[in-house]
Amino acid sequence: MGKGSKLYEVRNITDLRDMVRQSAEIYGDLDAFLVKSSNRSIRNVNFRQFSNDINYLGTALCDIGLKGSMIGIMSENRYEWCVSYLAIVNGTGIVVPLDKELPENEISSLLERSEASAVFCSEAYLDVLLRAKANLPTLKKIICFDLKKSENDEVLSFNELMTRGKELLNNGNKTFVDAHIDVDAMNMLIFTSGTTEQSKGVMLSHKNIASDIMAVSKLLYADNSDLIMSILPLHHTYECTAGFLTMVYLGVTICFCEGLRHITNNLQEYKPTMIMSVPLILENVYTKIIKKAQKEKRLTALKFGLFISHLLFKLNIDVRRQLFKEVMDNLGGNLRLIISGAAALNPKVSKALRAMGLNIMQGYGLTECSPIVSVNRLDFYRDSSAGQPLPGIEVAIHNPGPDGIGEIKIRGPITMLGYYKNPEATSAVLRDGWLYTGDNGYIDNNNFLYISGRKKNVIVTKNGKNIFPEDVELYLNKSEYIKESLVYGVDLDNESDTIVCAKIVPNMEVIVEKFGQVPVPDELYRLIKQEVQKANKKLSSYKKIKHFEIREGEFEKTTTKKIKRHAELISLKTLGDMIKVFSKNGKH
Repeated sequence: MGKGSKLYEVRNITDLRDMVRQSAEIYGDLDAFLVKSSNRSIRNVNFRQFSNDINYLGTALCDIGLKGSMIGIMSENRYEWCVSYLAIVNGTGIVVPLDKELPENEISSLLERSEASAVFCSEAYLDVLLRAKANLPTLKKIICFDLKKSENDEVLSFNELMTRGKELLNNGNKTFVDAHIDVDAMNMLIFTSGTTEQSKGVMLSHKNIASDIMAVSKLLYADNSDLIMSILPLHHTYECTAGFLTMVYLGVTICFCEGLRHITNNLQEYKPTMIMSVPLILENVYTKIIKKAQKEKRLTALKFGLFISHLLFKLNIDVRRQLFKEVMDNLGGNLRLIISGAAALNPKVSKALRAMGLNIMQGYGLTECSPIVSVNRLDFYRDSSAGQPLPGIEVAIHNPGPDGIGEIKIRGPITMLGYYKNPEATSAVLRDGWLYTGDNGYIDNNNFLYISGRKKNVIVTKNGKNIFPEDVELYLNKSEYIKESLVYGVDLDNESDTIVCAKIVPNMEVIVEKFGQVPVPDELYRLIKQEVQKANKKLSSYKKIKHFEIREGEFEKTTTKKIKRHAELISLKTLGDMIKVFSKNGKH
């Protein structure tokens, strides 16, 4: 561990049910959640009530025949999501958190692949799930958070189930509360963000997640005087483990942001002390501050203030909040800690925000590791690094090159059980007791981990979304007019997000056959553009292709006919630089 960095004391938990029971005993009447109802009033839910709600719902789920089942959850972040998650894993079955942003065909595919028997949802997703259910014989029940009354035996009201579970439990039904929990079995099935053909189902256990919670809590101090505002989607293991479960463990109160456009209002309304974030949000905050200072002709003063604040802070004189009171007040006034993850944060931004009084802990993780692997401490950090490994977790570099860079591998109780029904993919990453991450990096002399980039080809947006180029290519290559394609990402500058680009080889044989002649370049471009737009319609917004080039010859390939991506992407580096120039001139 770091020089002079003490670990915080943590209490031992064996599984998530044990955690909920302990937290209900320790924190009892203290606030676990602040919940906003439809009439905008806010009610407080204490830890004991939260524990009871989980037991009521779990009892009802077992009673309607869902014991041992796969159960999905698809909704925006809300209290019911949290109750449902723990009611599923703490004695009912296996939870399958779903990304509500996915296109309909992908949602159906994941429900089919996981053989889900039931799915929880909010009203906004009821129609999508009803359409999916019509073609999924395994999907028996949809439980809607917002229905006052159940529509029939298959479309149920969450509130009615809660009432039923409470009656059953009070009448002595102990099926759920006394259920045996196998801490080493799969209880969470989390699909990574590839499309249907590509996304892998990560199998996690109670032991995985409980180990991650305890290890994170040794490095992070928070208690019941803290309030965390949940912004990132809960289906992400990062938000789920760190922003929800760890907070329940530490006795922190949780409130929910109502969506990205409501962040500013919600910060003022709740005045949280903590948030979990992704770089894009923090970089936006920083950009807004800079632009405001420019507009008010105060940029030099701002930069001088940052310099002085940083200097004094290094000398243990903290004047950050006095100097940057306006910035802090815009963020609610109480924000003491921001945990950033999912992608690398620009060091310039973290340094500036820290000088303004915002303490930032940046970490690294992956779903396969429950997910947090390493984190920067408040008292021991490197802005360009992903921090030090959590206590009890081993991180090593496989086959480091002369520069010390190699594939990051991880060993410890947080590593997944494997990929669901995919033994080949599992044995490719779980070898000799280690999990091979597919990320490249190095470790310095102080045990700080640095991420150098993806070993494979995944494009990571600033929002922390993973785009698998092969997925996007799959949609492009479905077109009869496209012979092959290569998808890659270009970072325009520090402020914009990554844009998805494609290099496309048209299928000239088919085109000539269809149109009787070789089209002129403009016609060919229009034809391919139409096909790109068709593919874009089937892709989530962040995966859409924003720029493409037409290539004449085929791509260079290996003996097994795979495109030599690495070679192609090196030549595309210059193309990426050209795109940057184009976009700066207003062309795309």
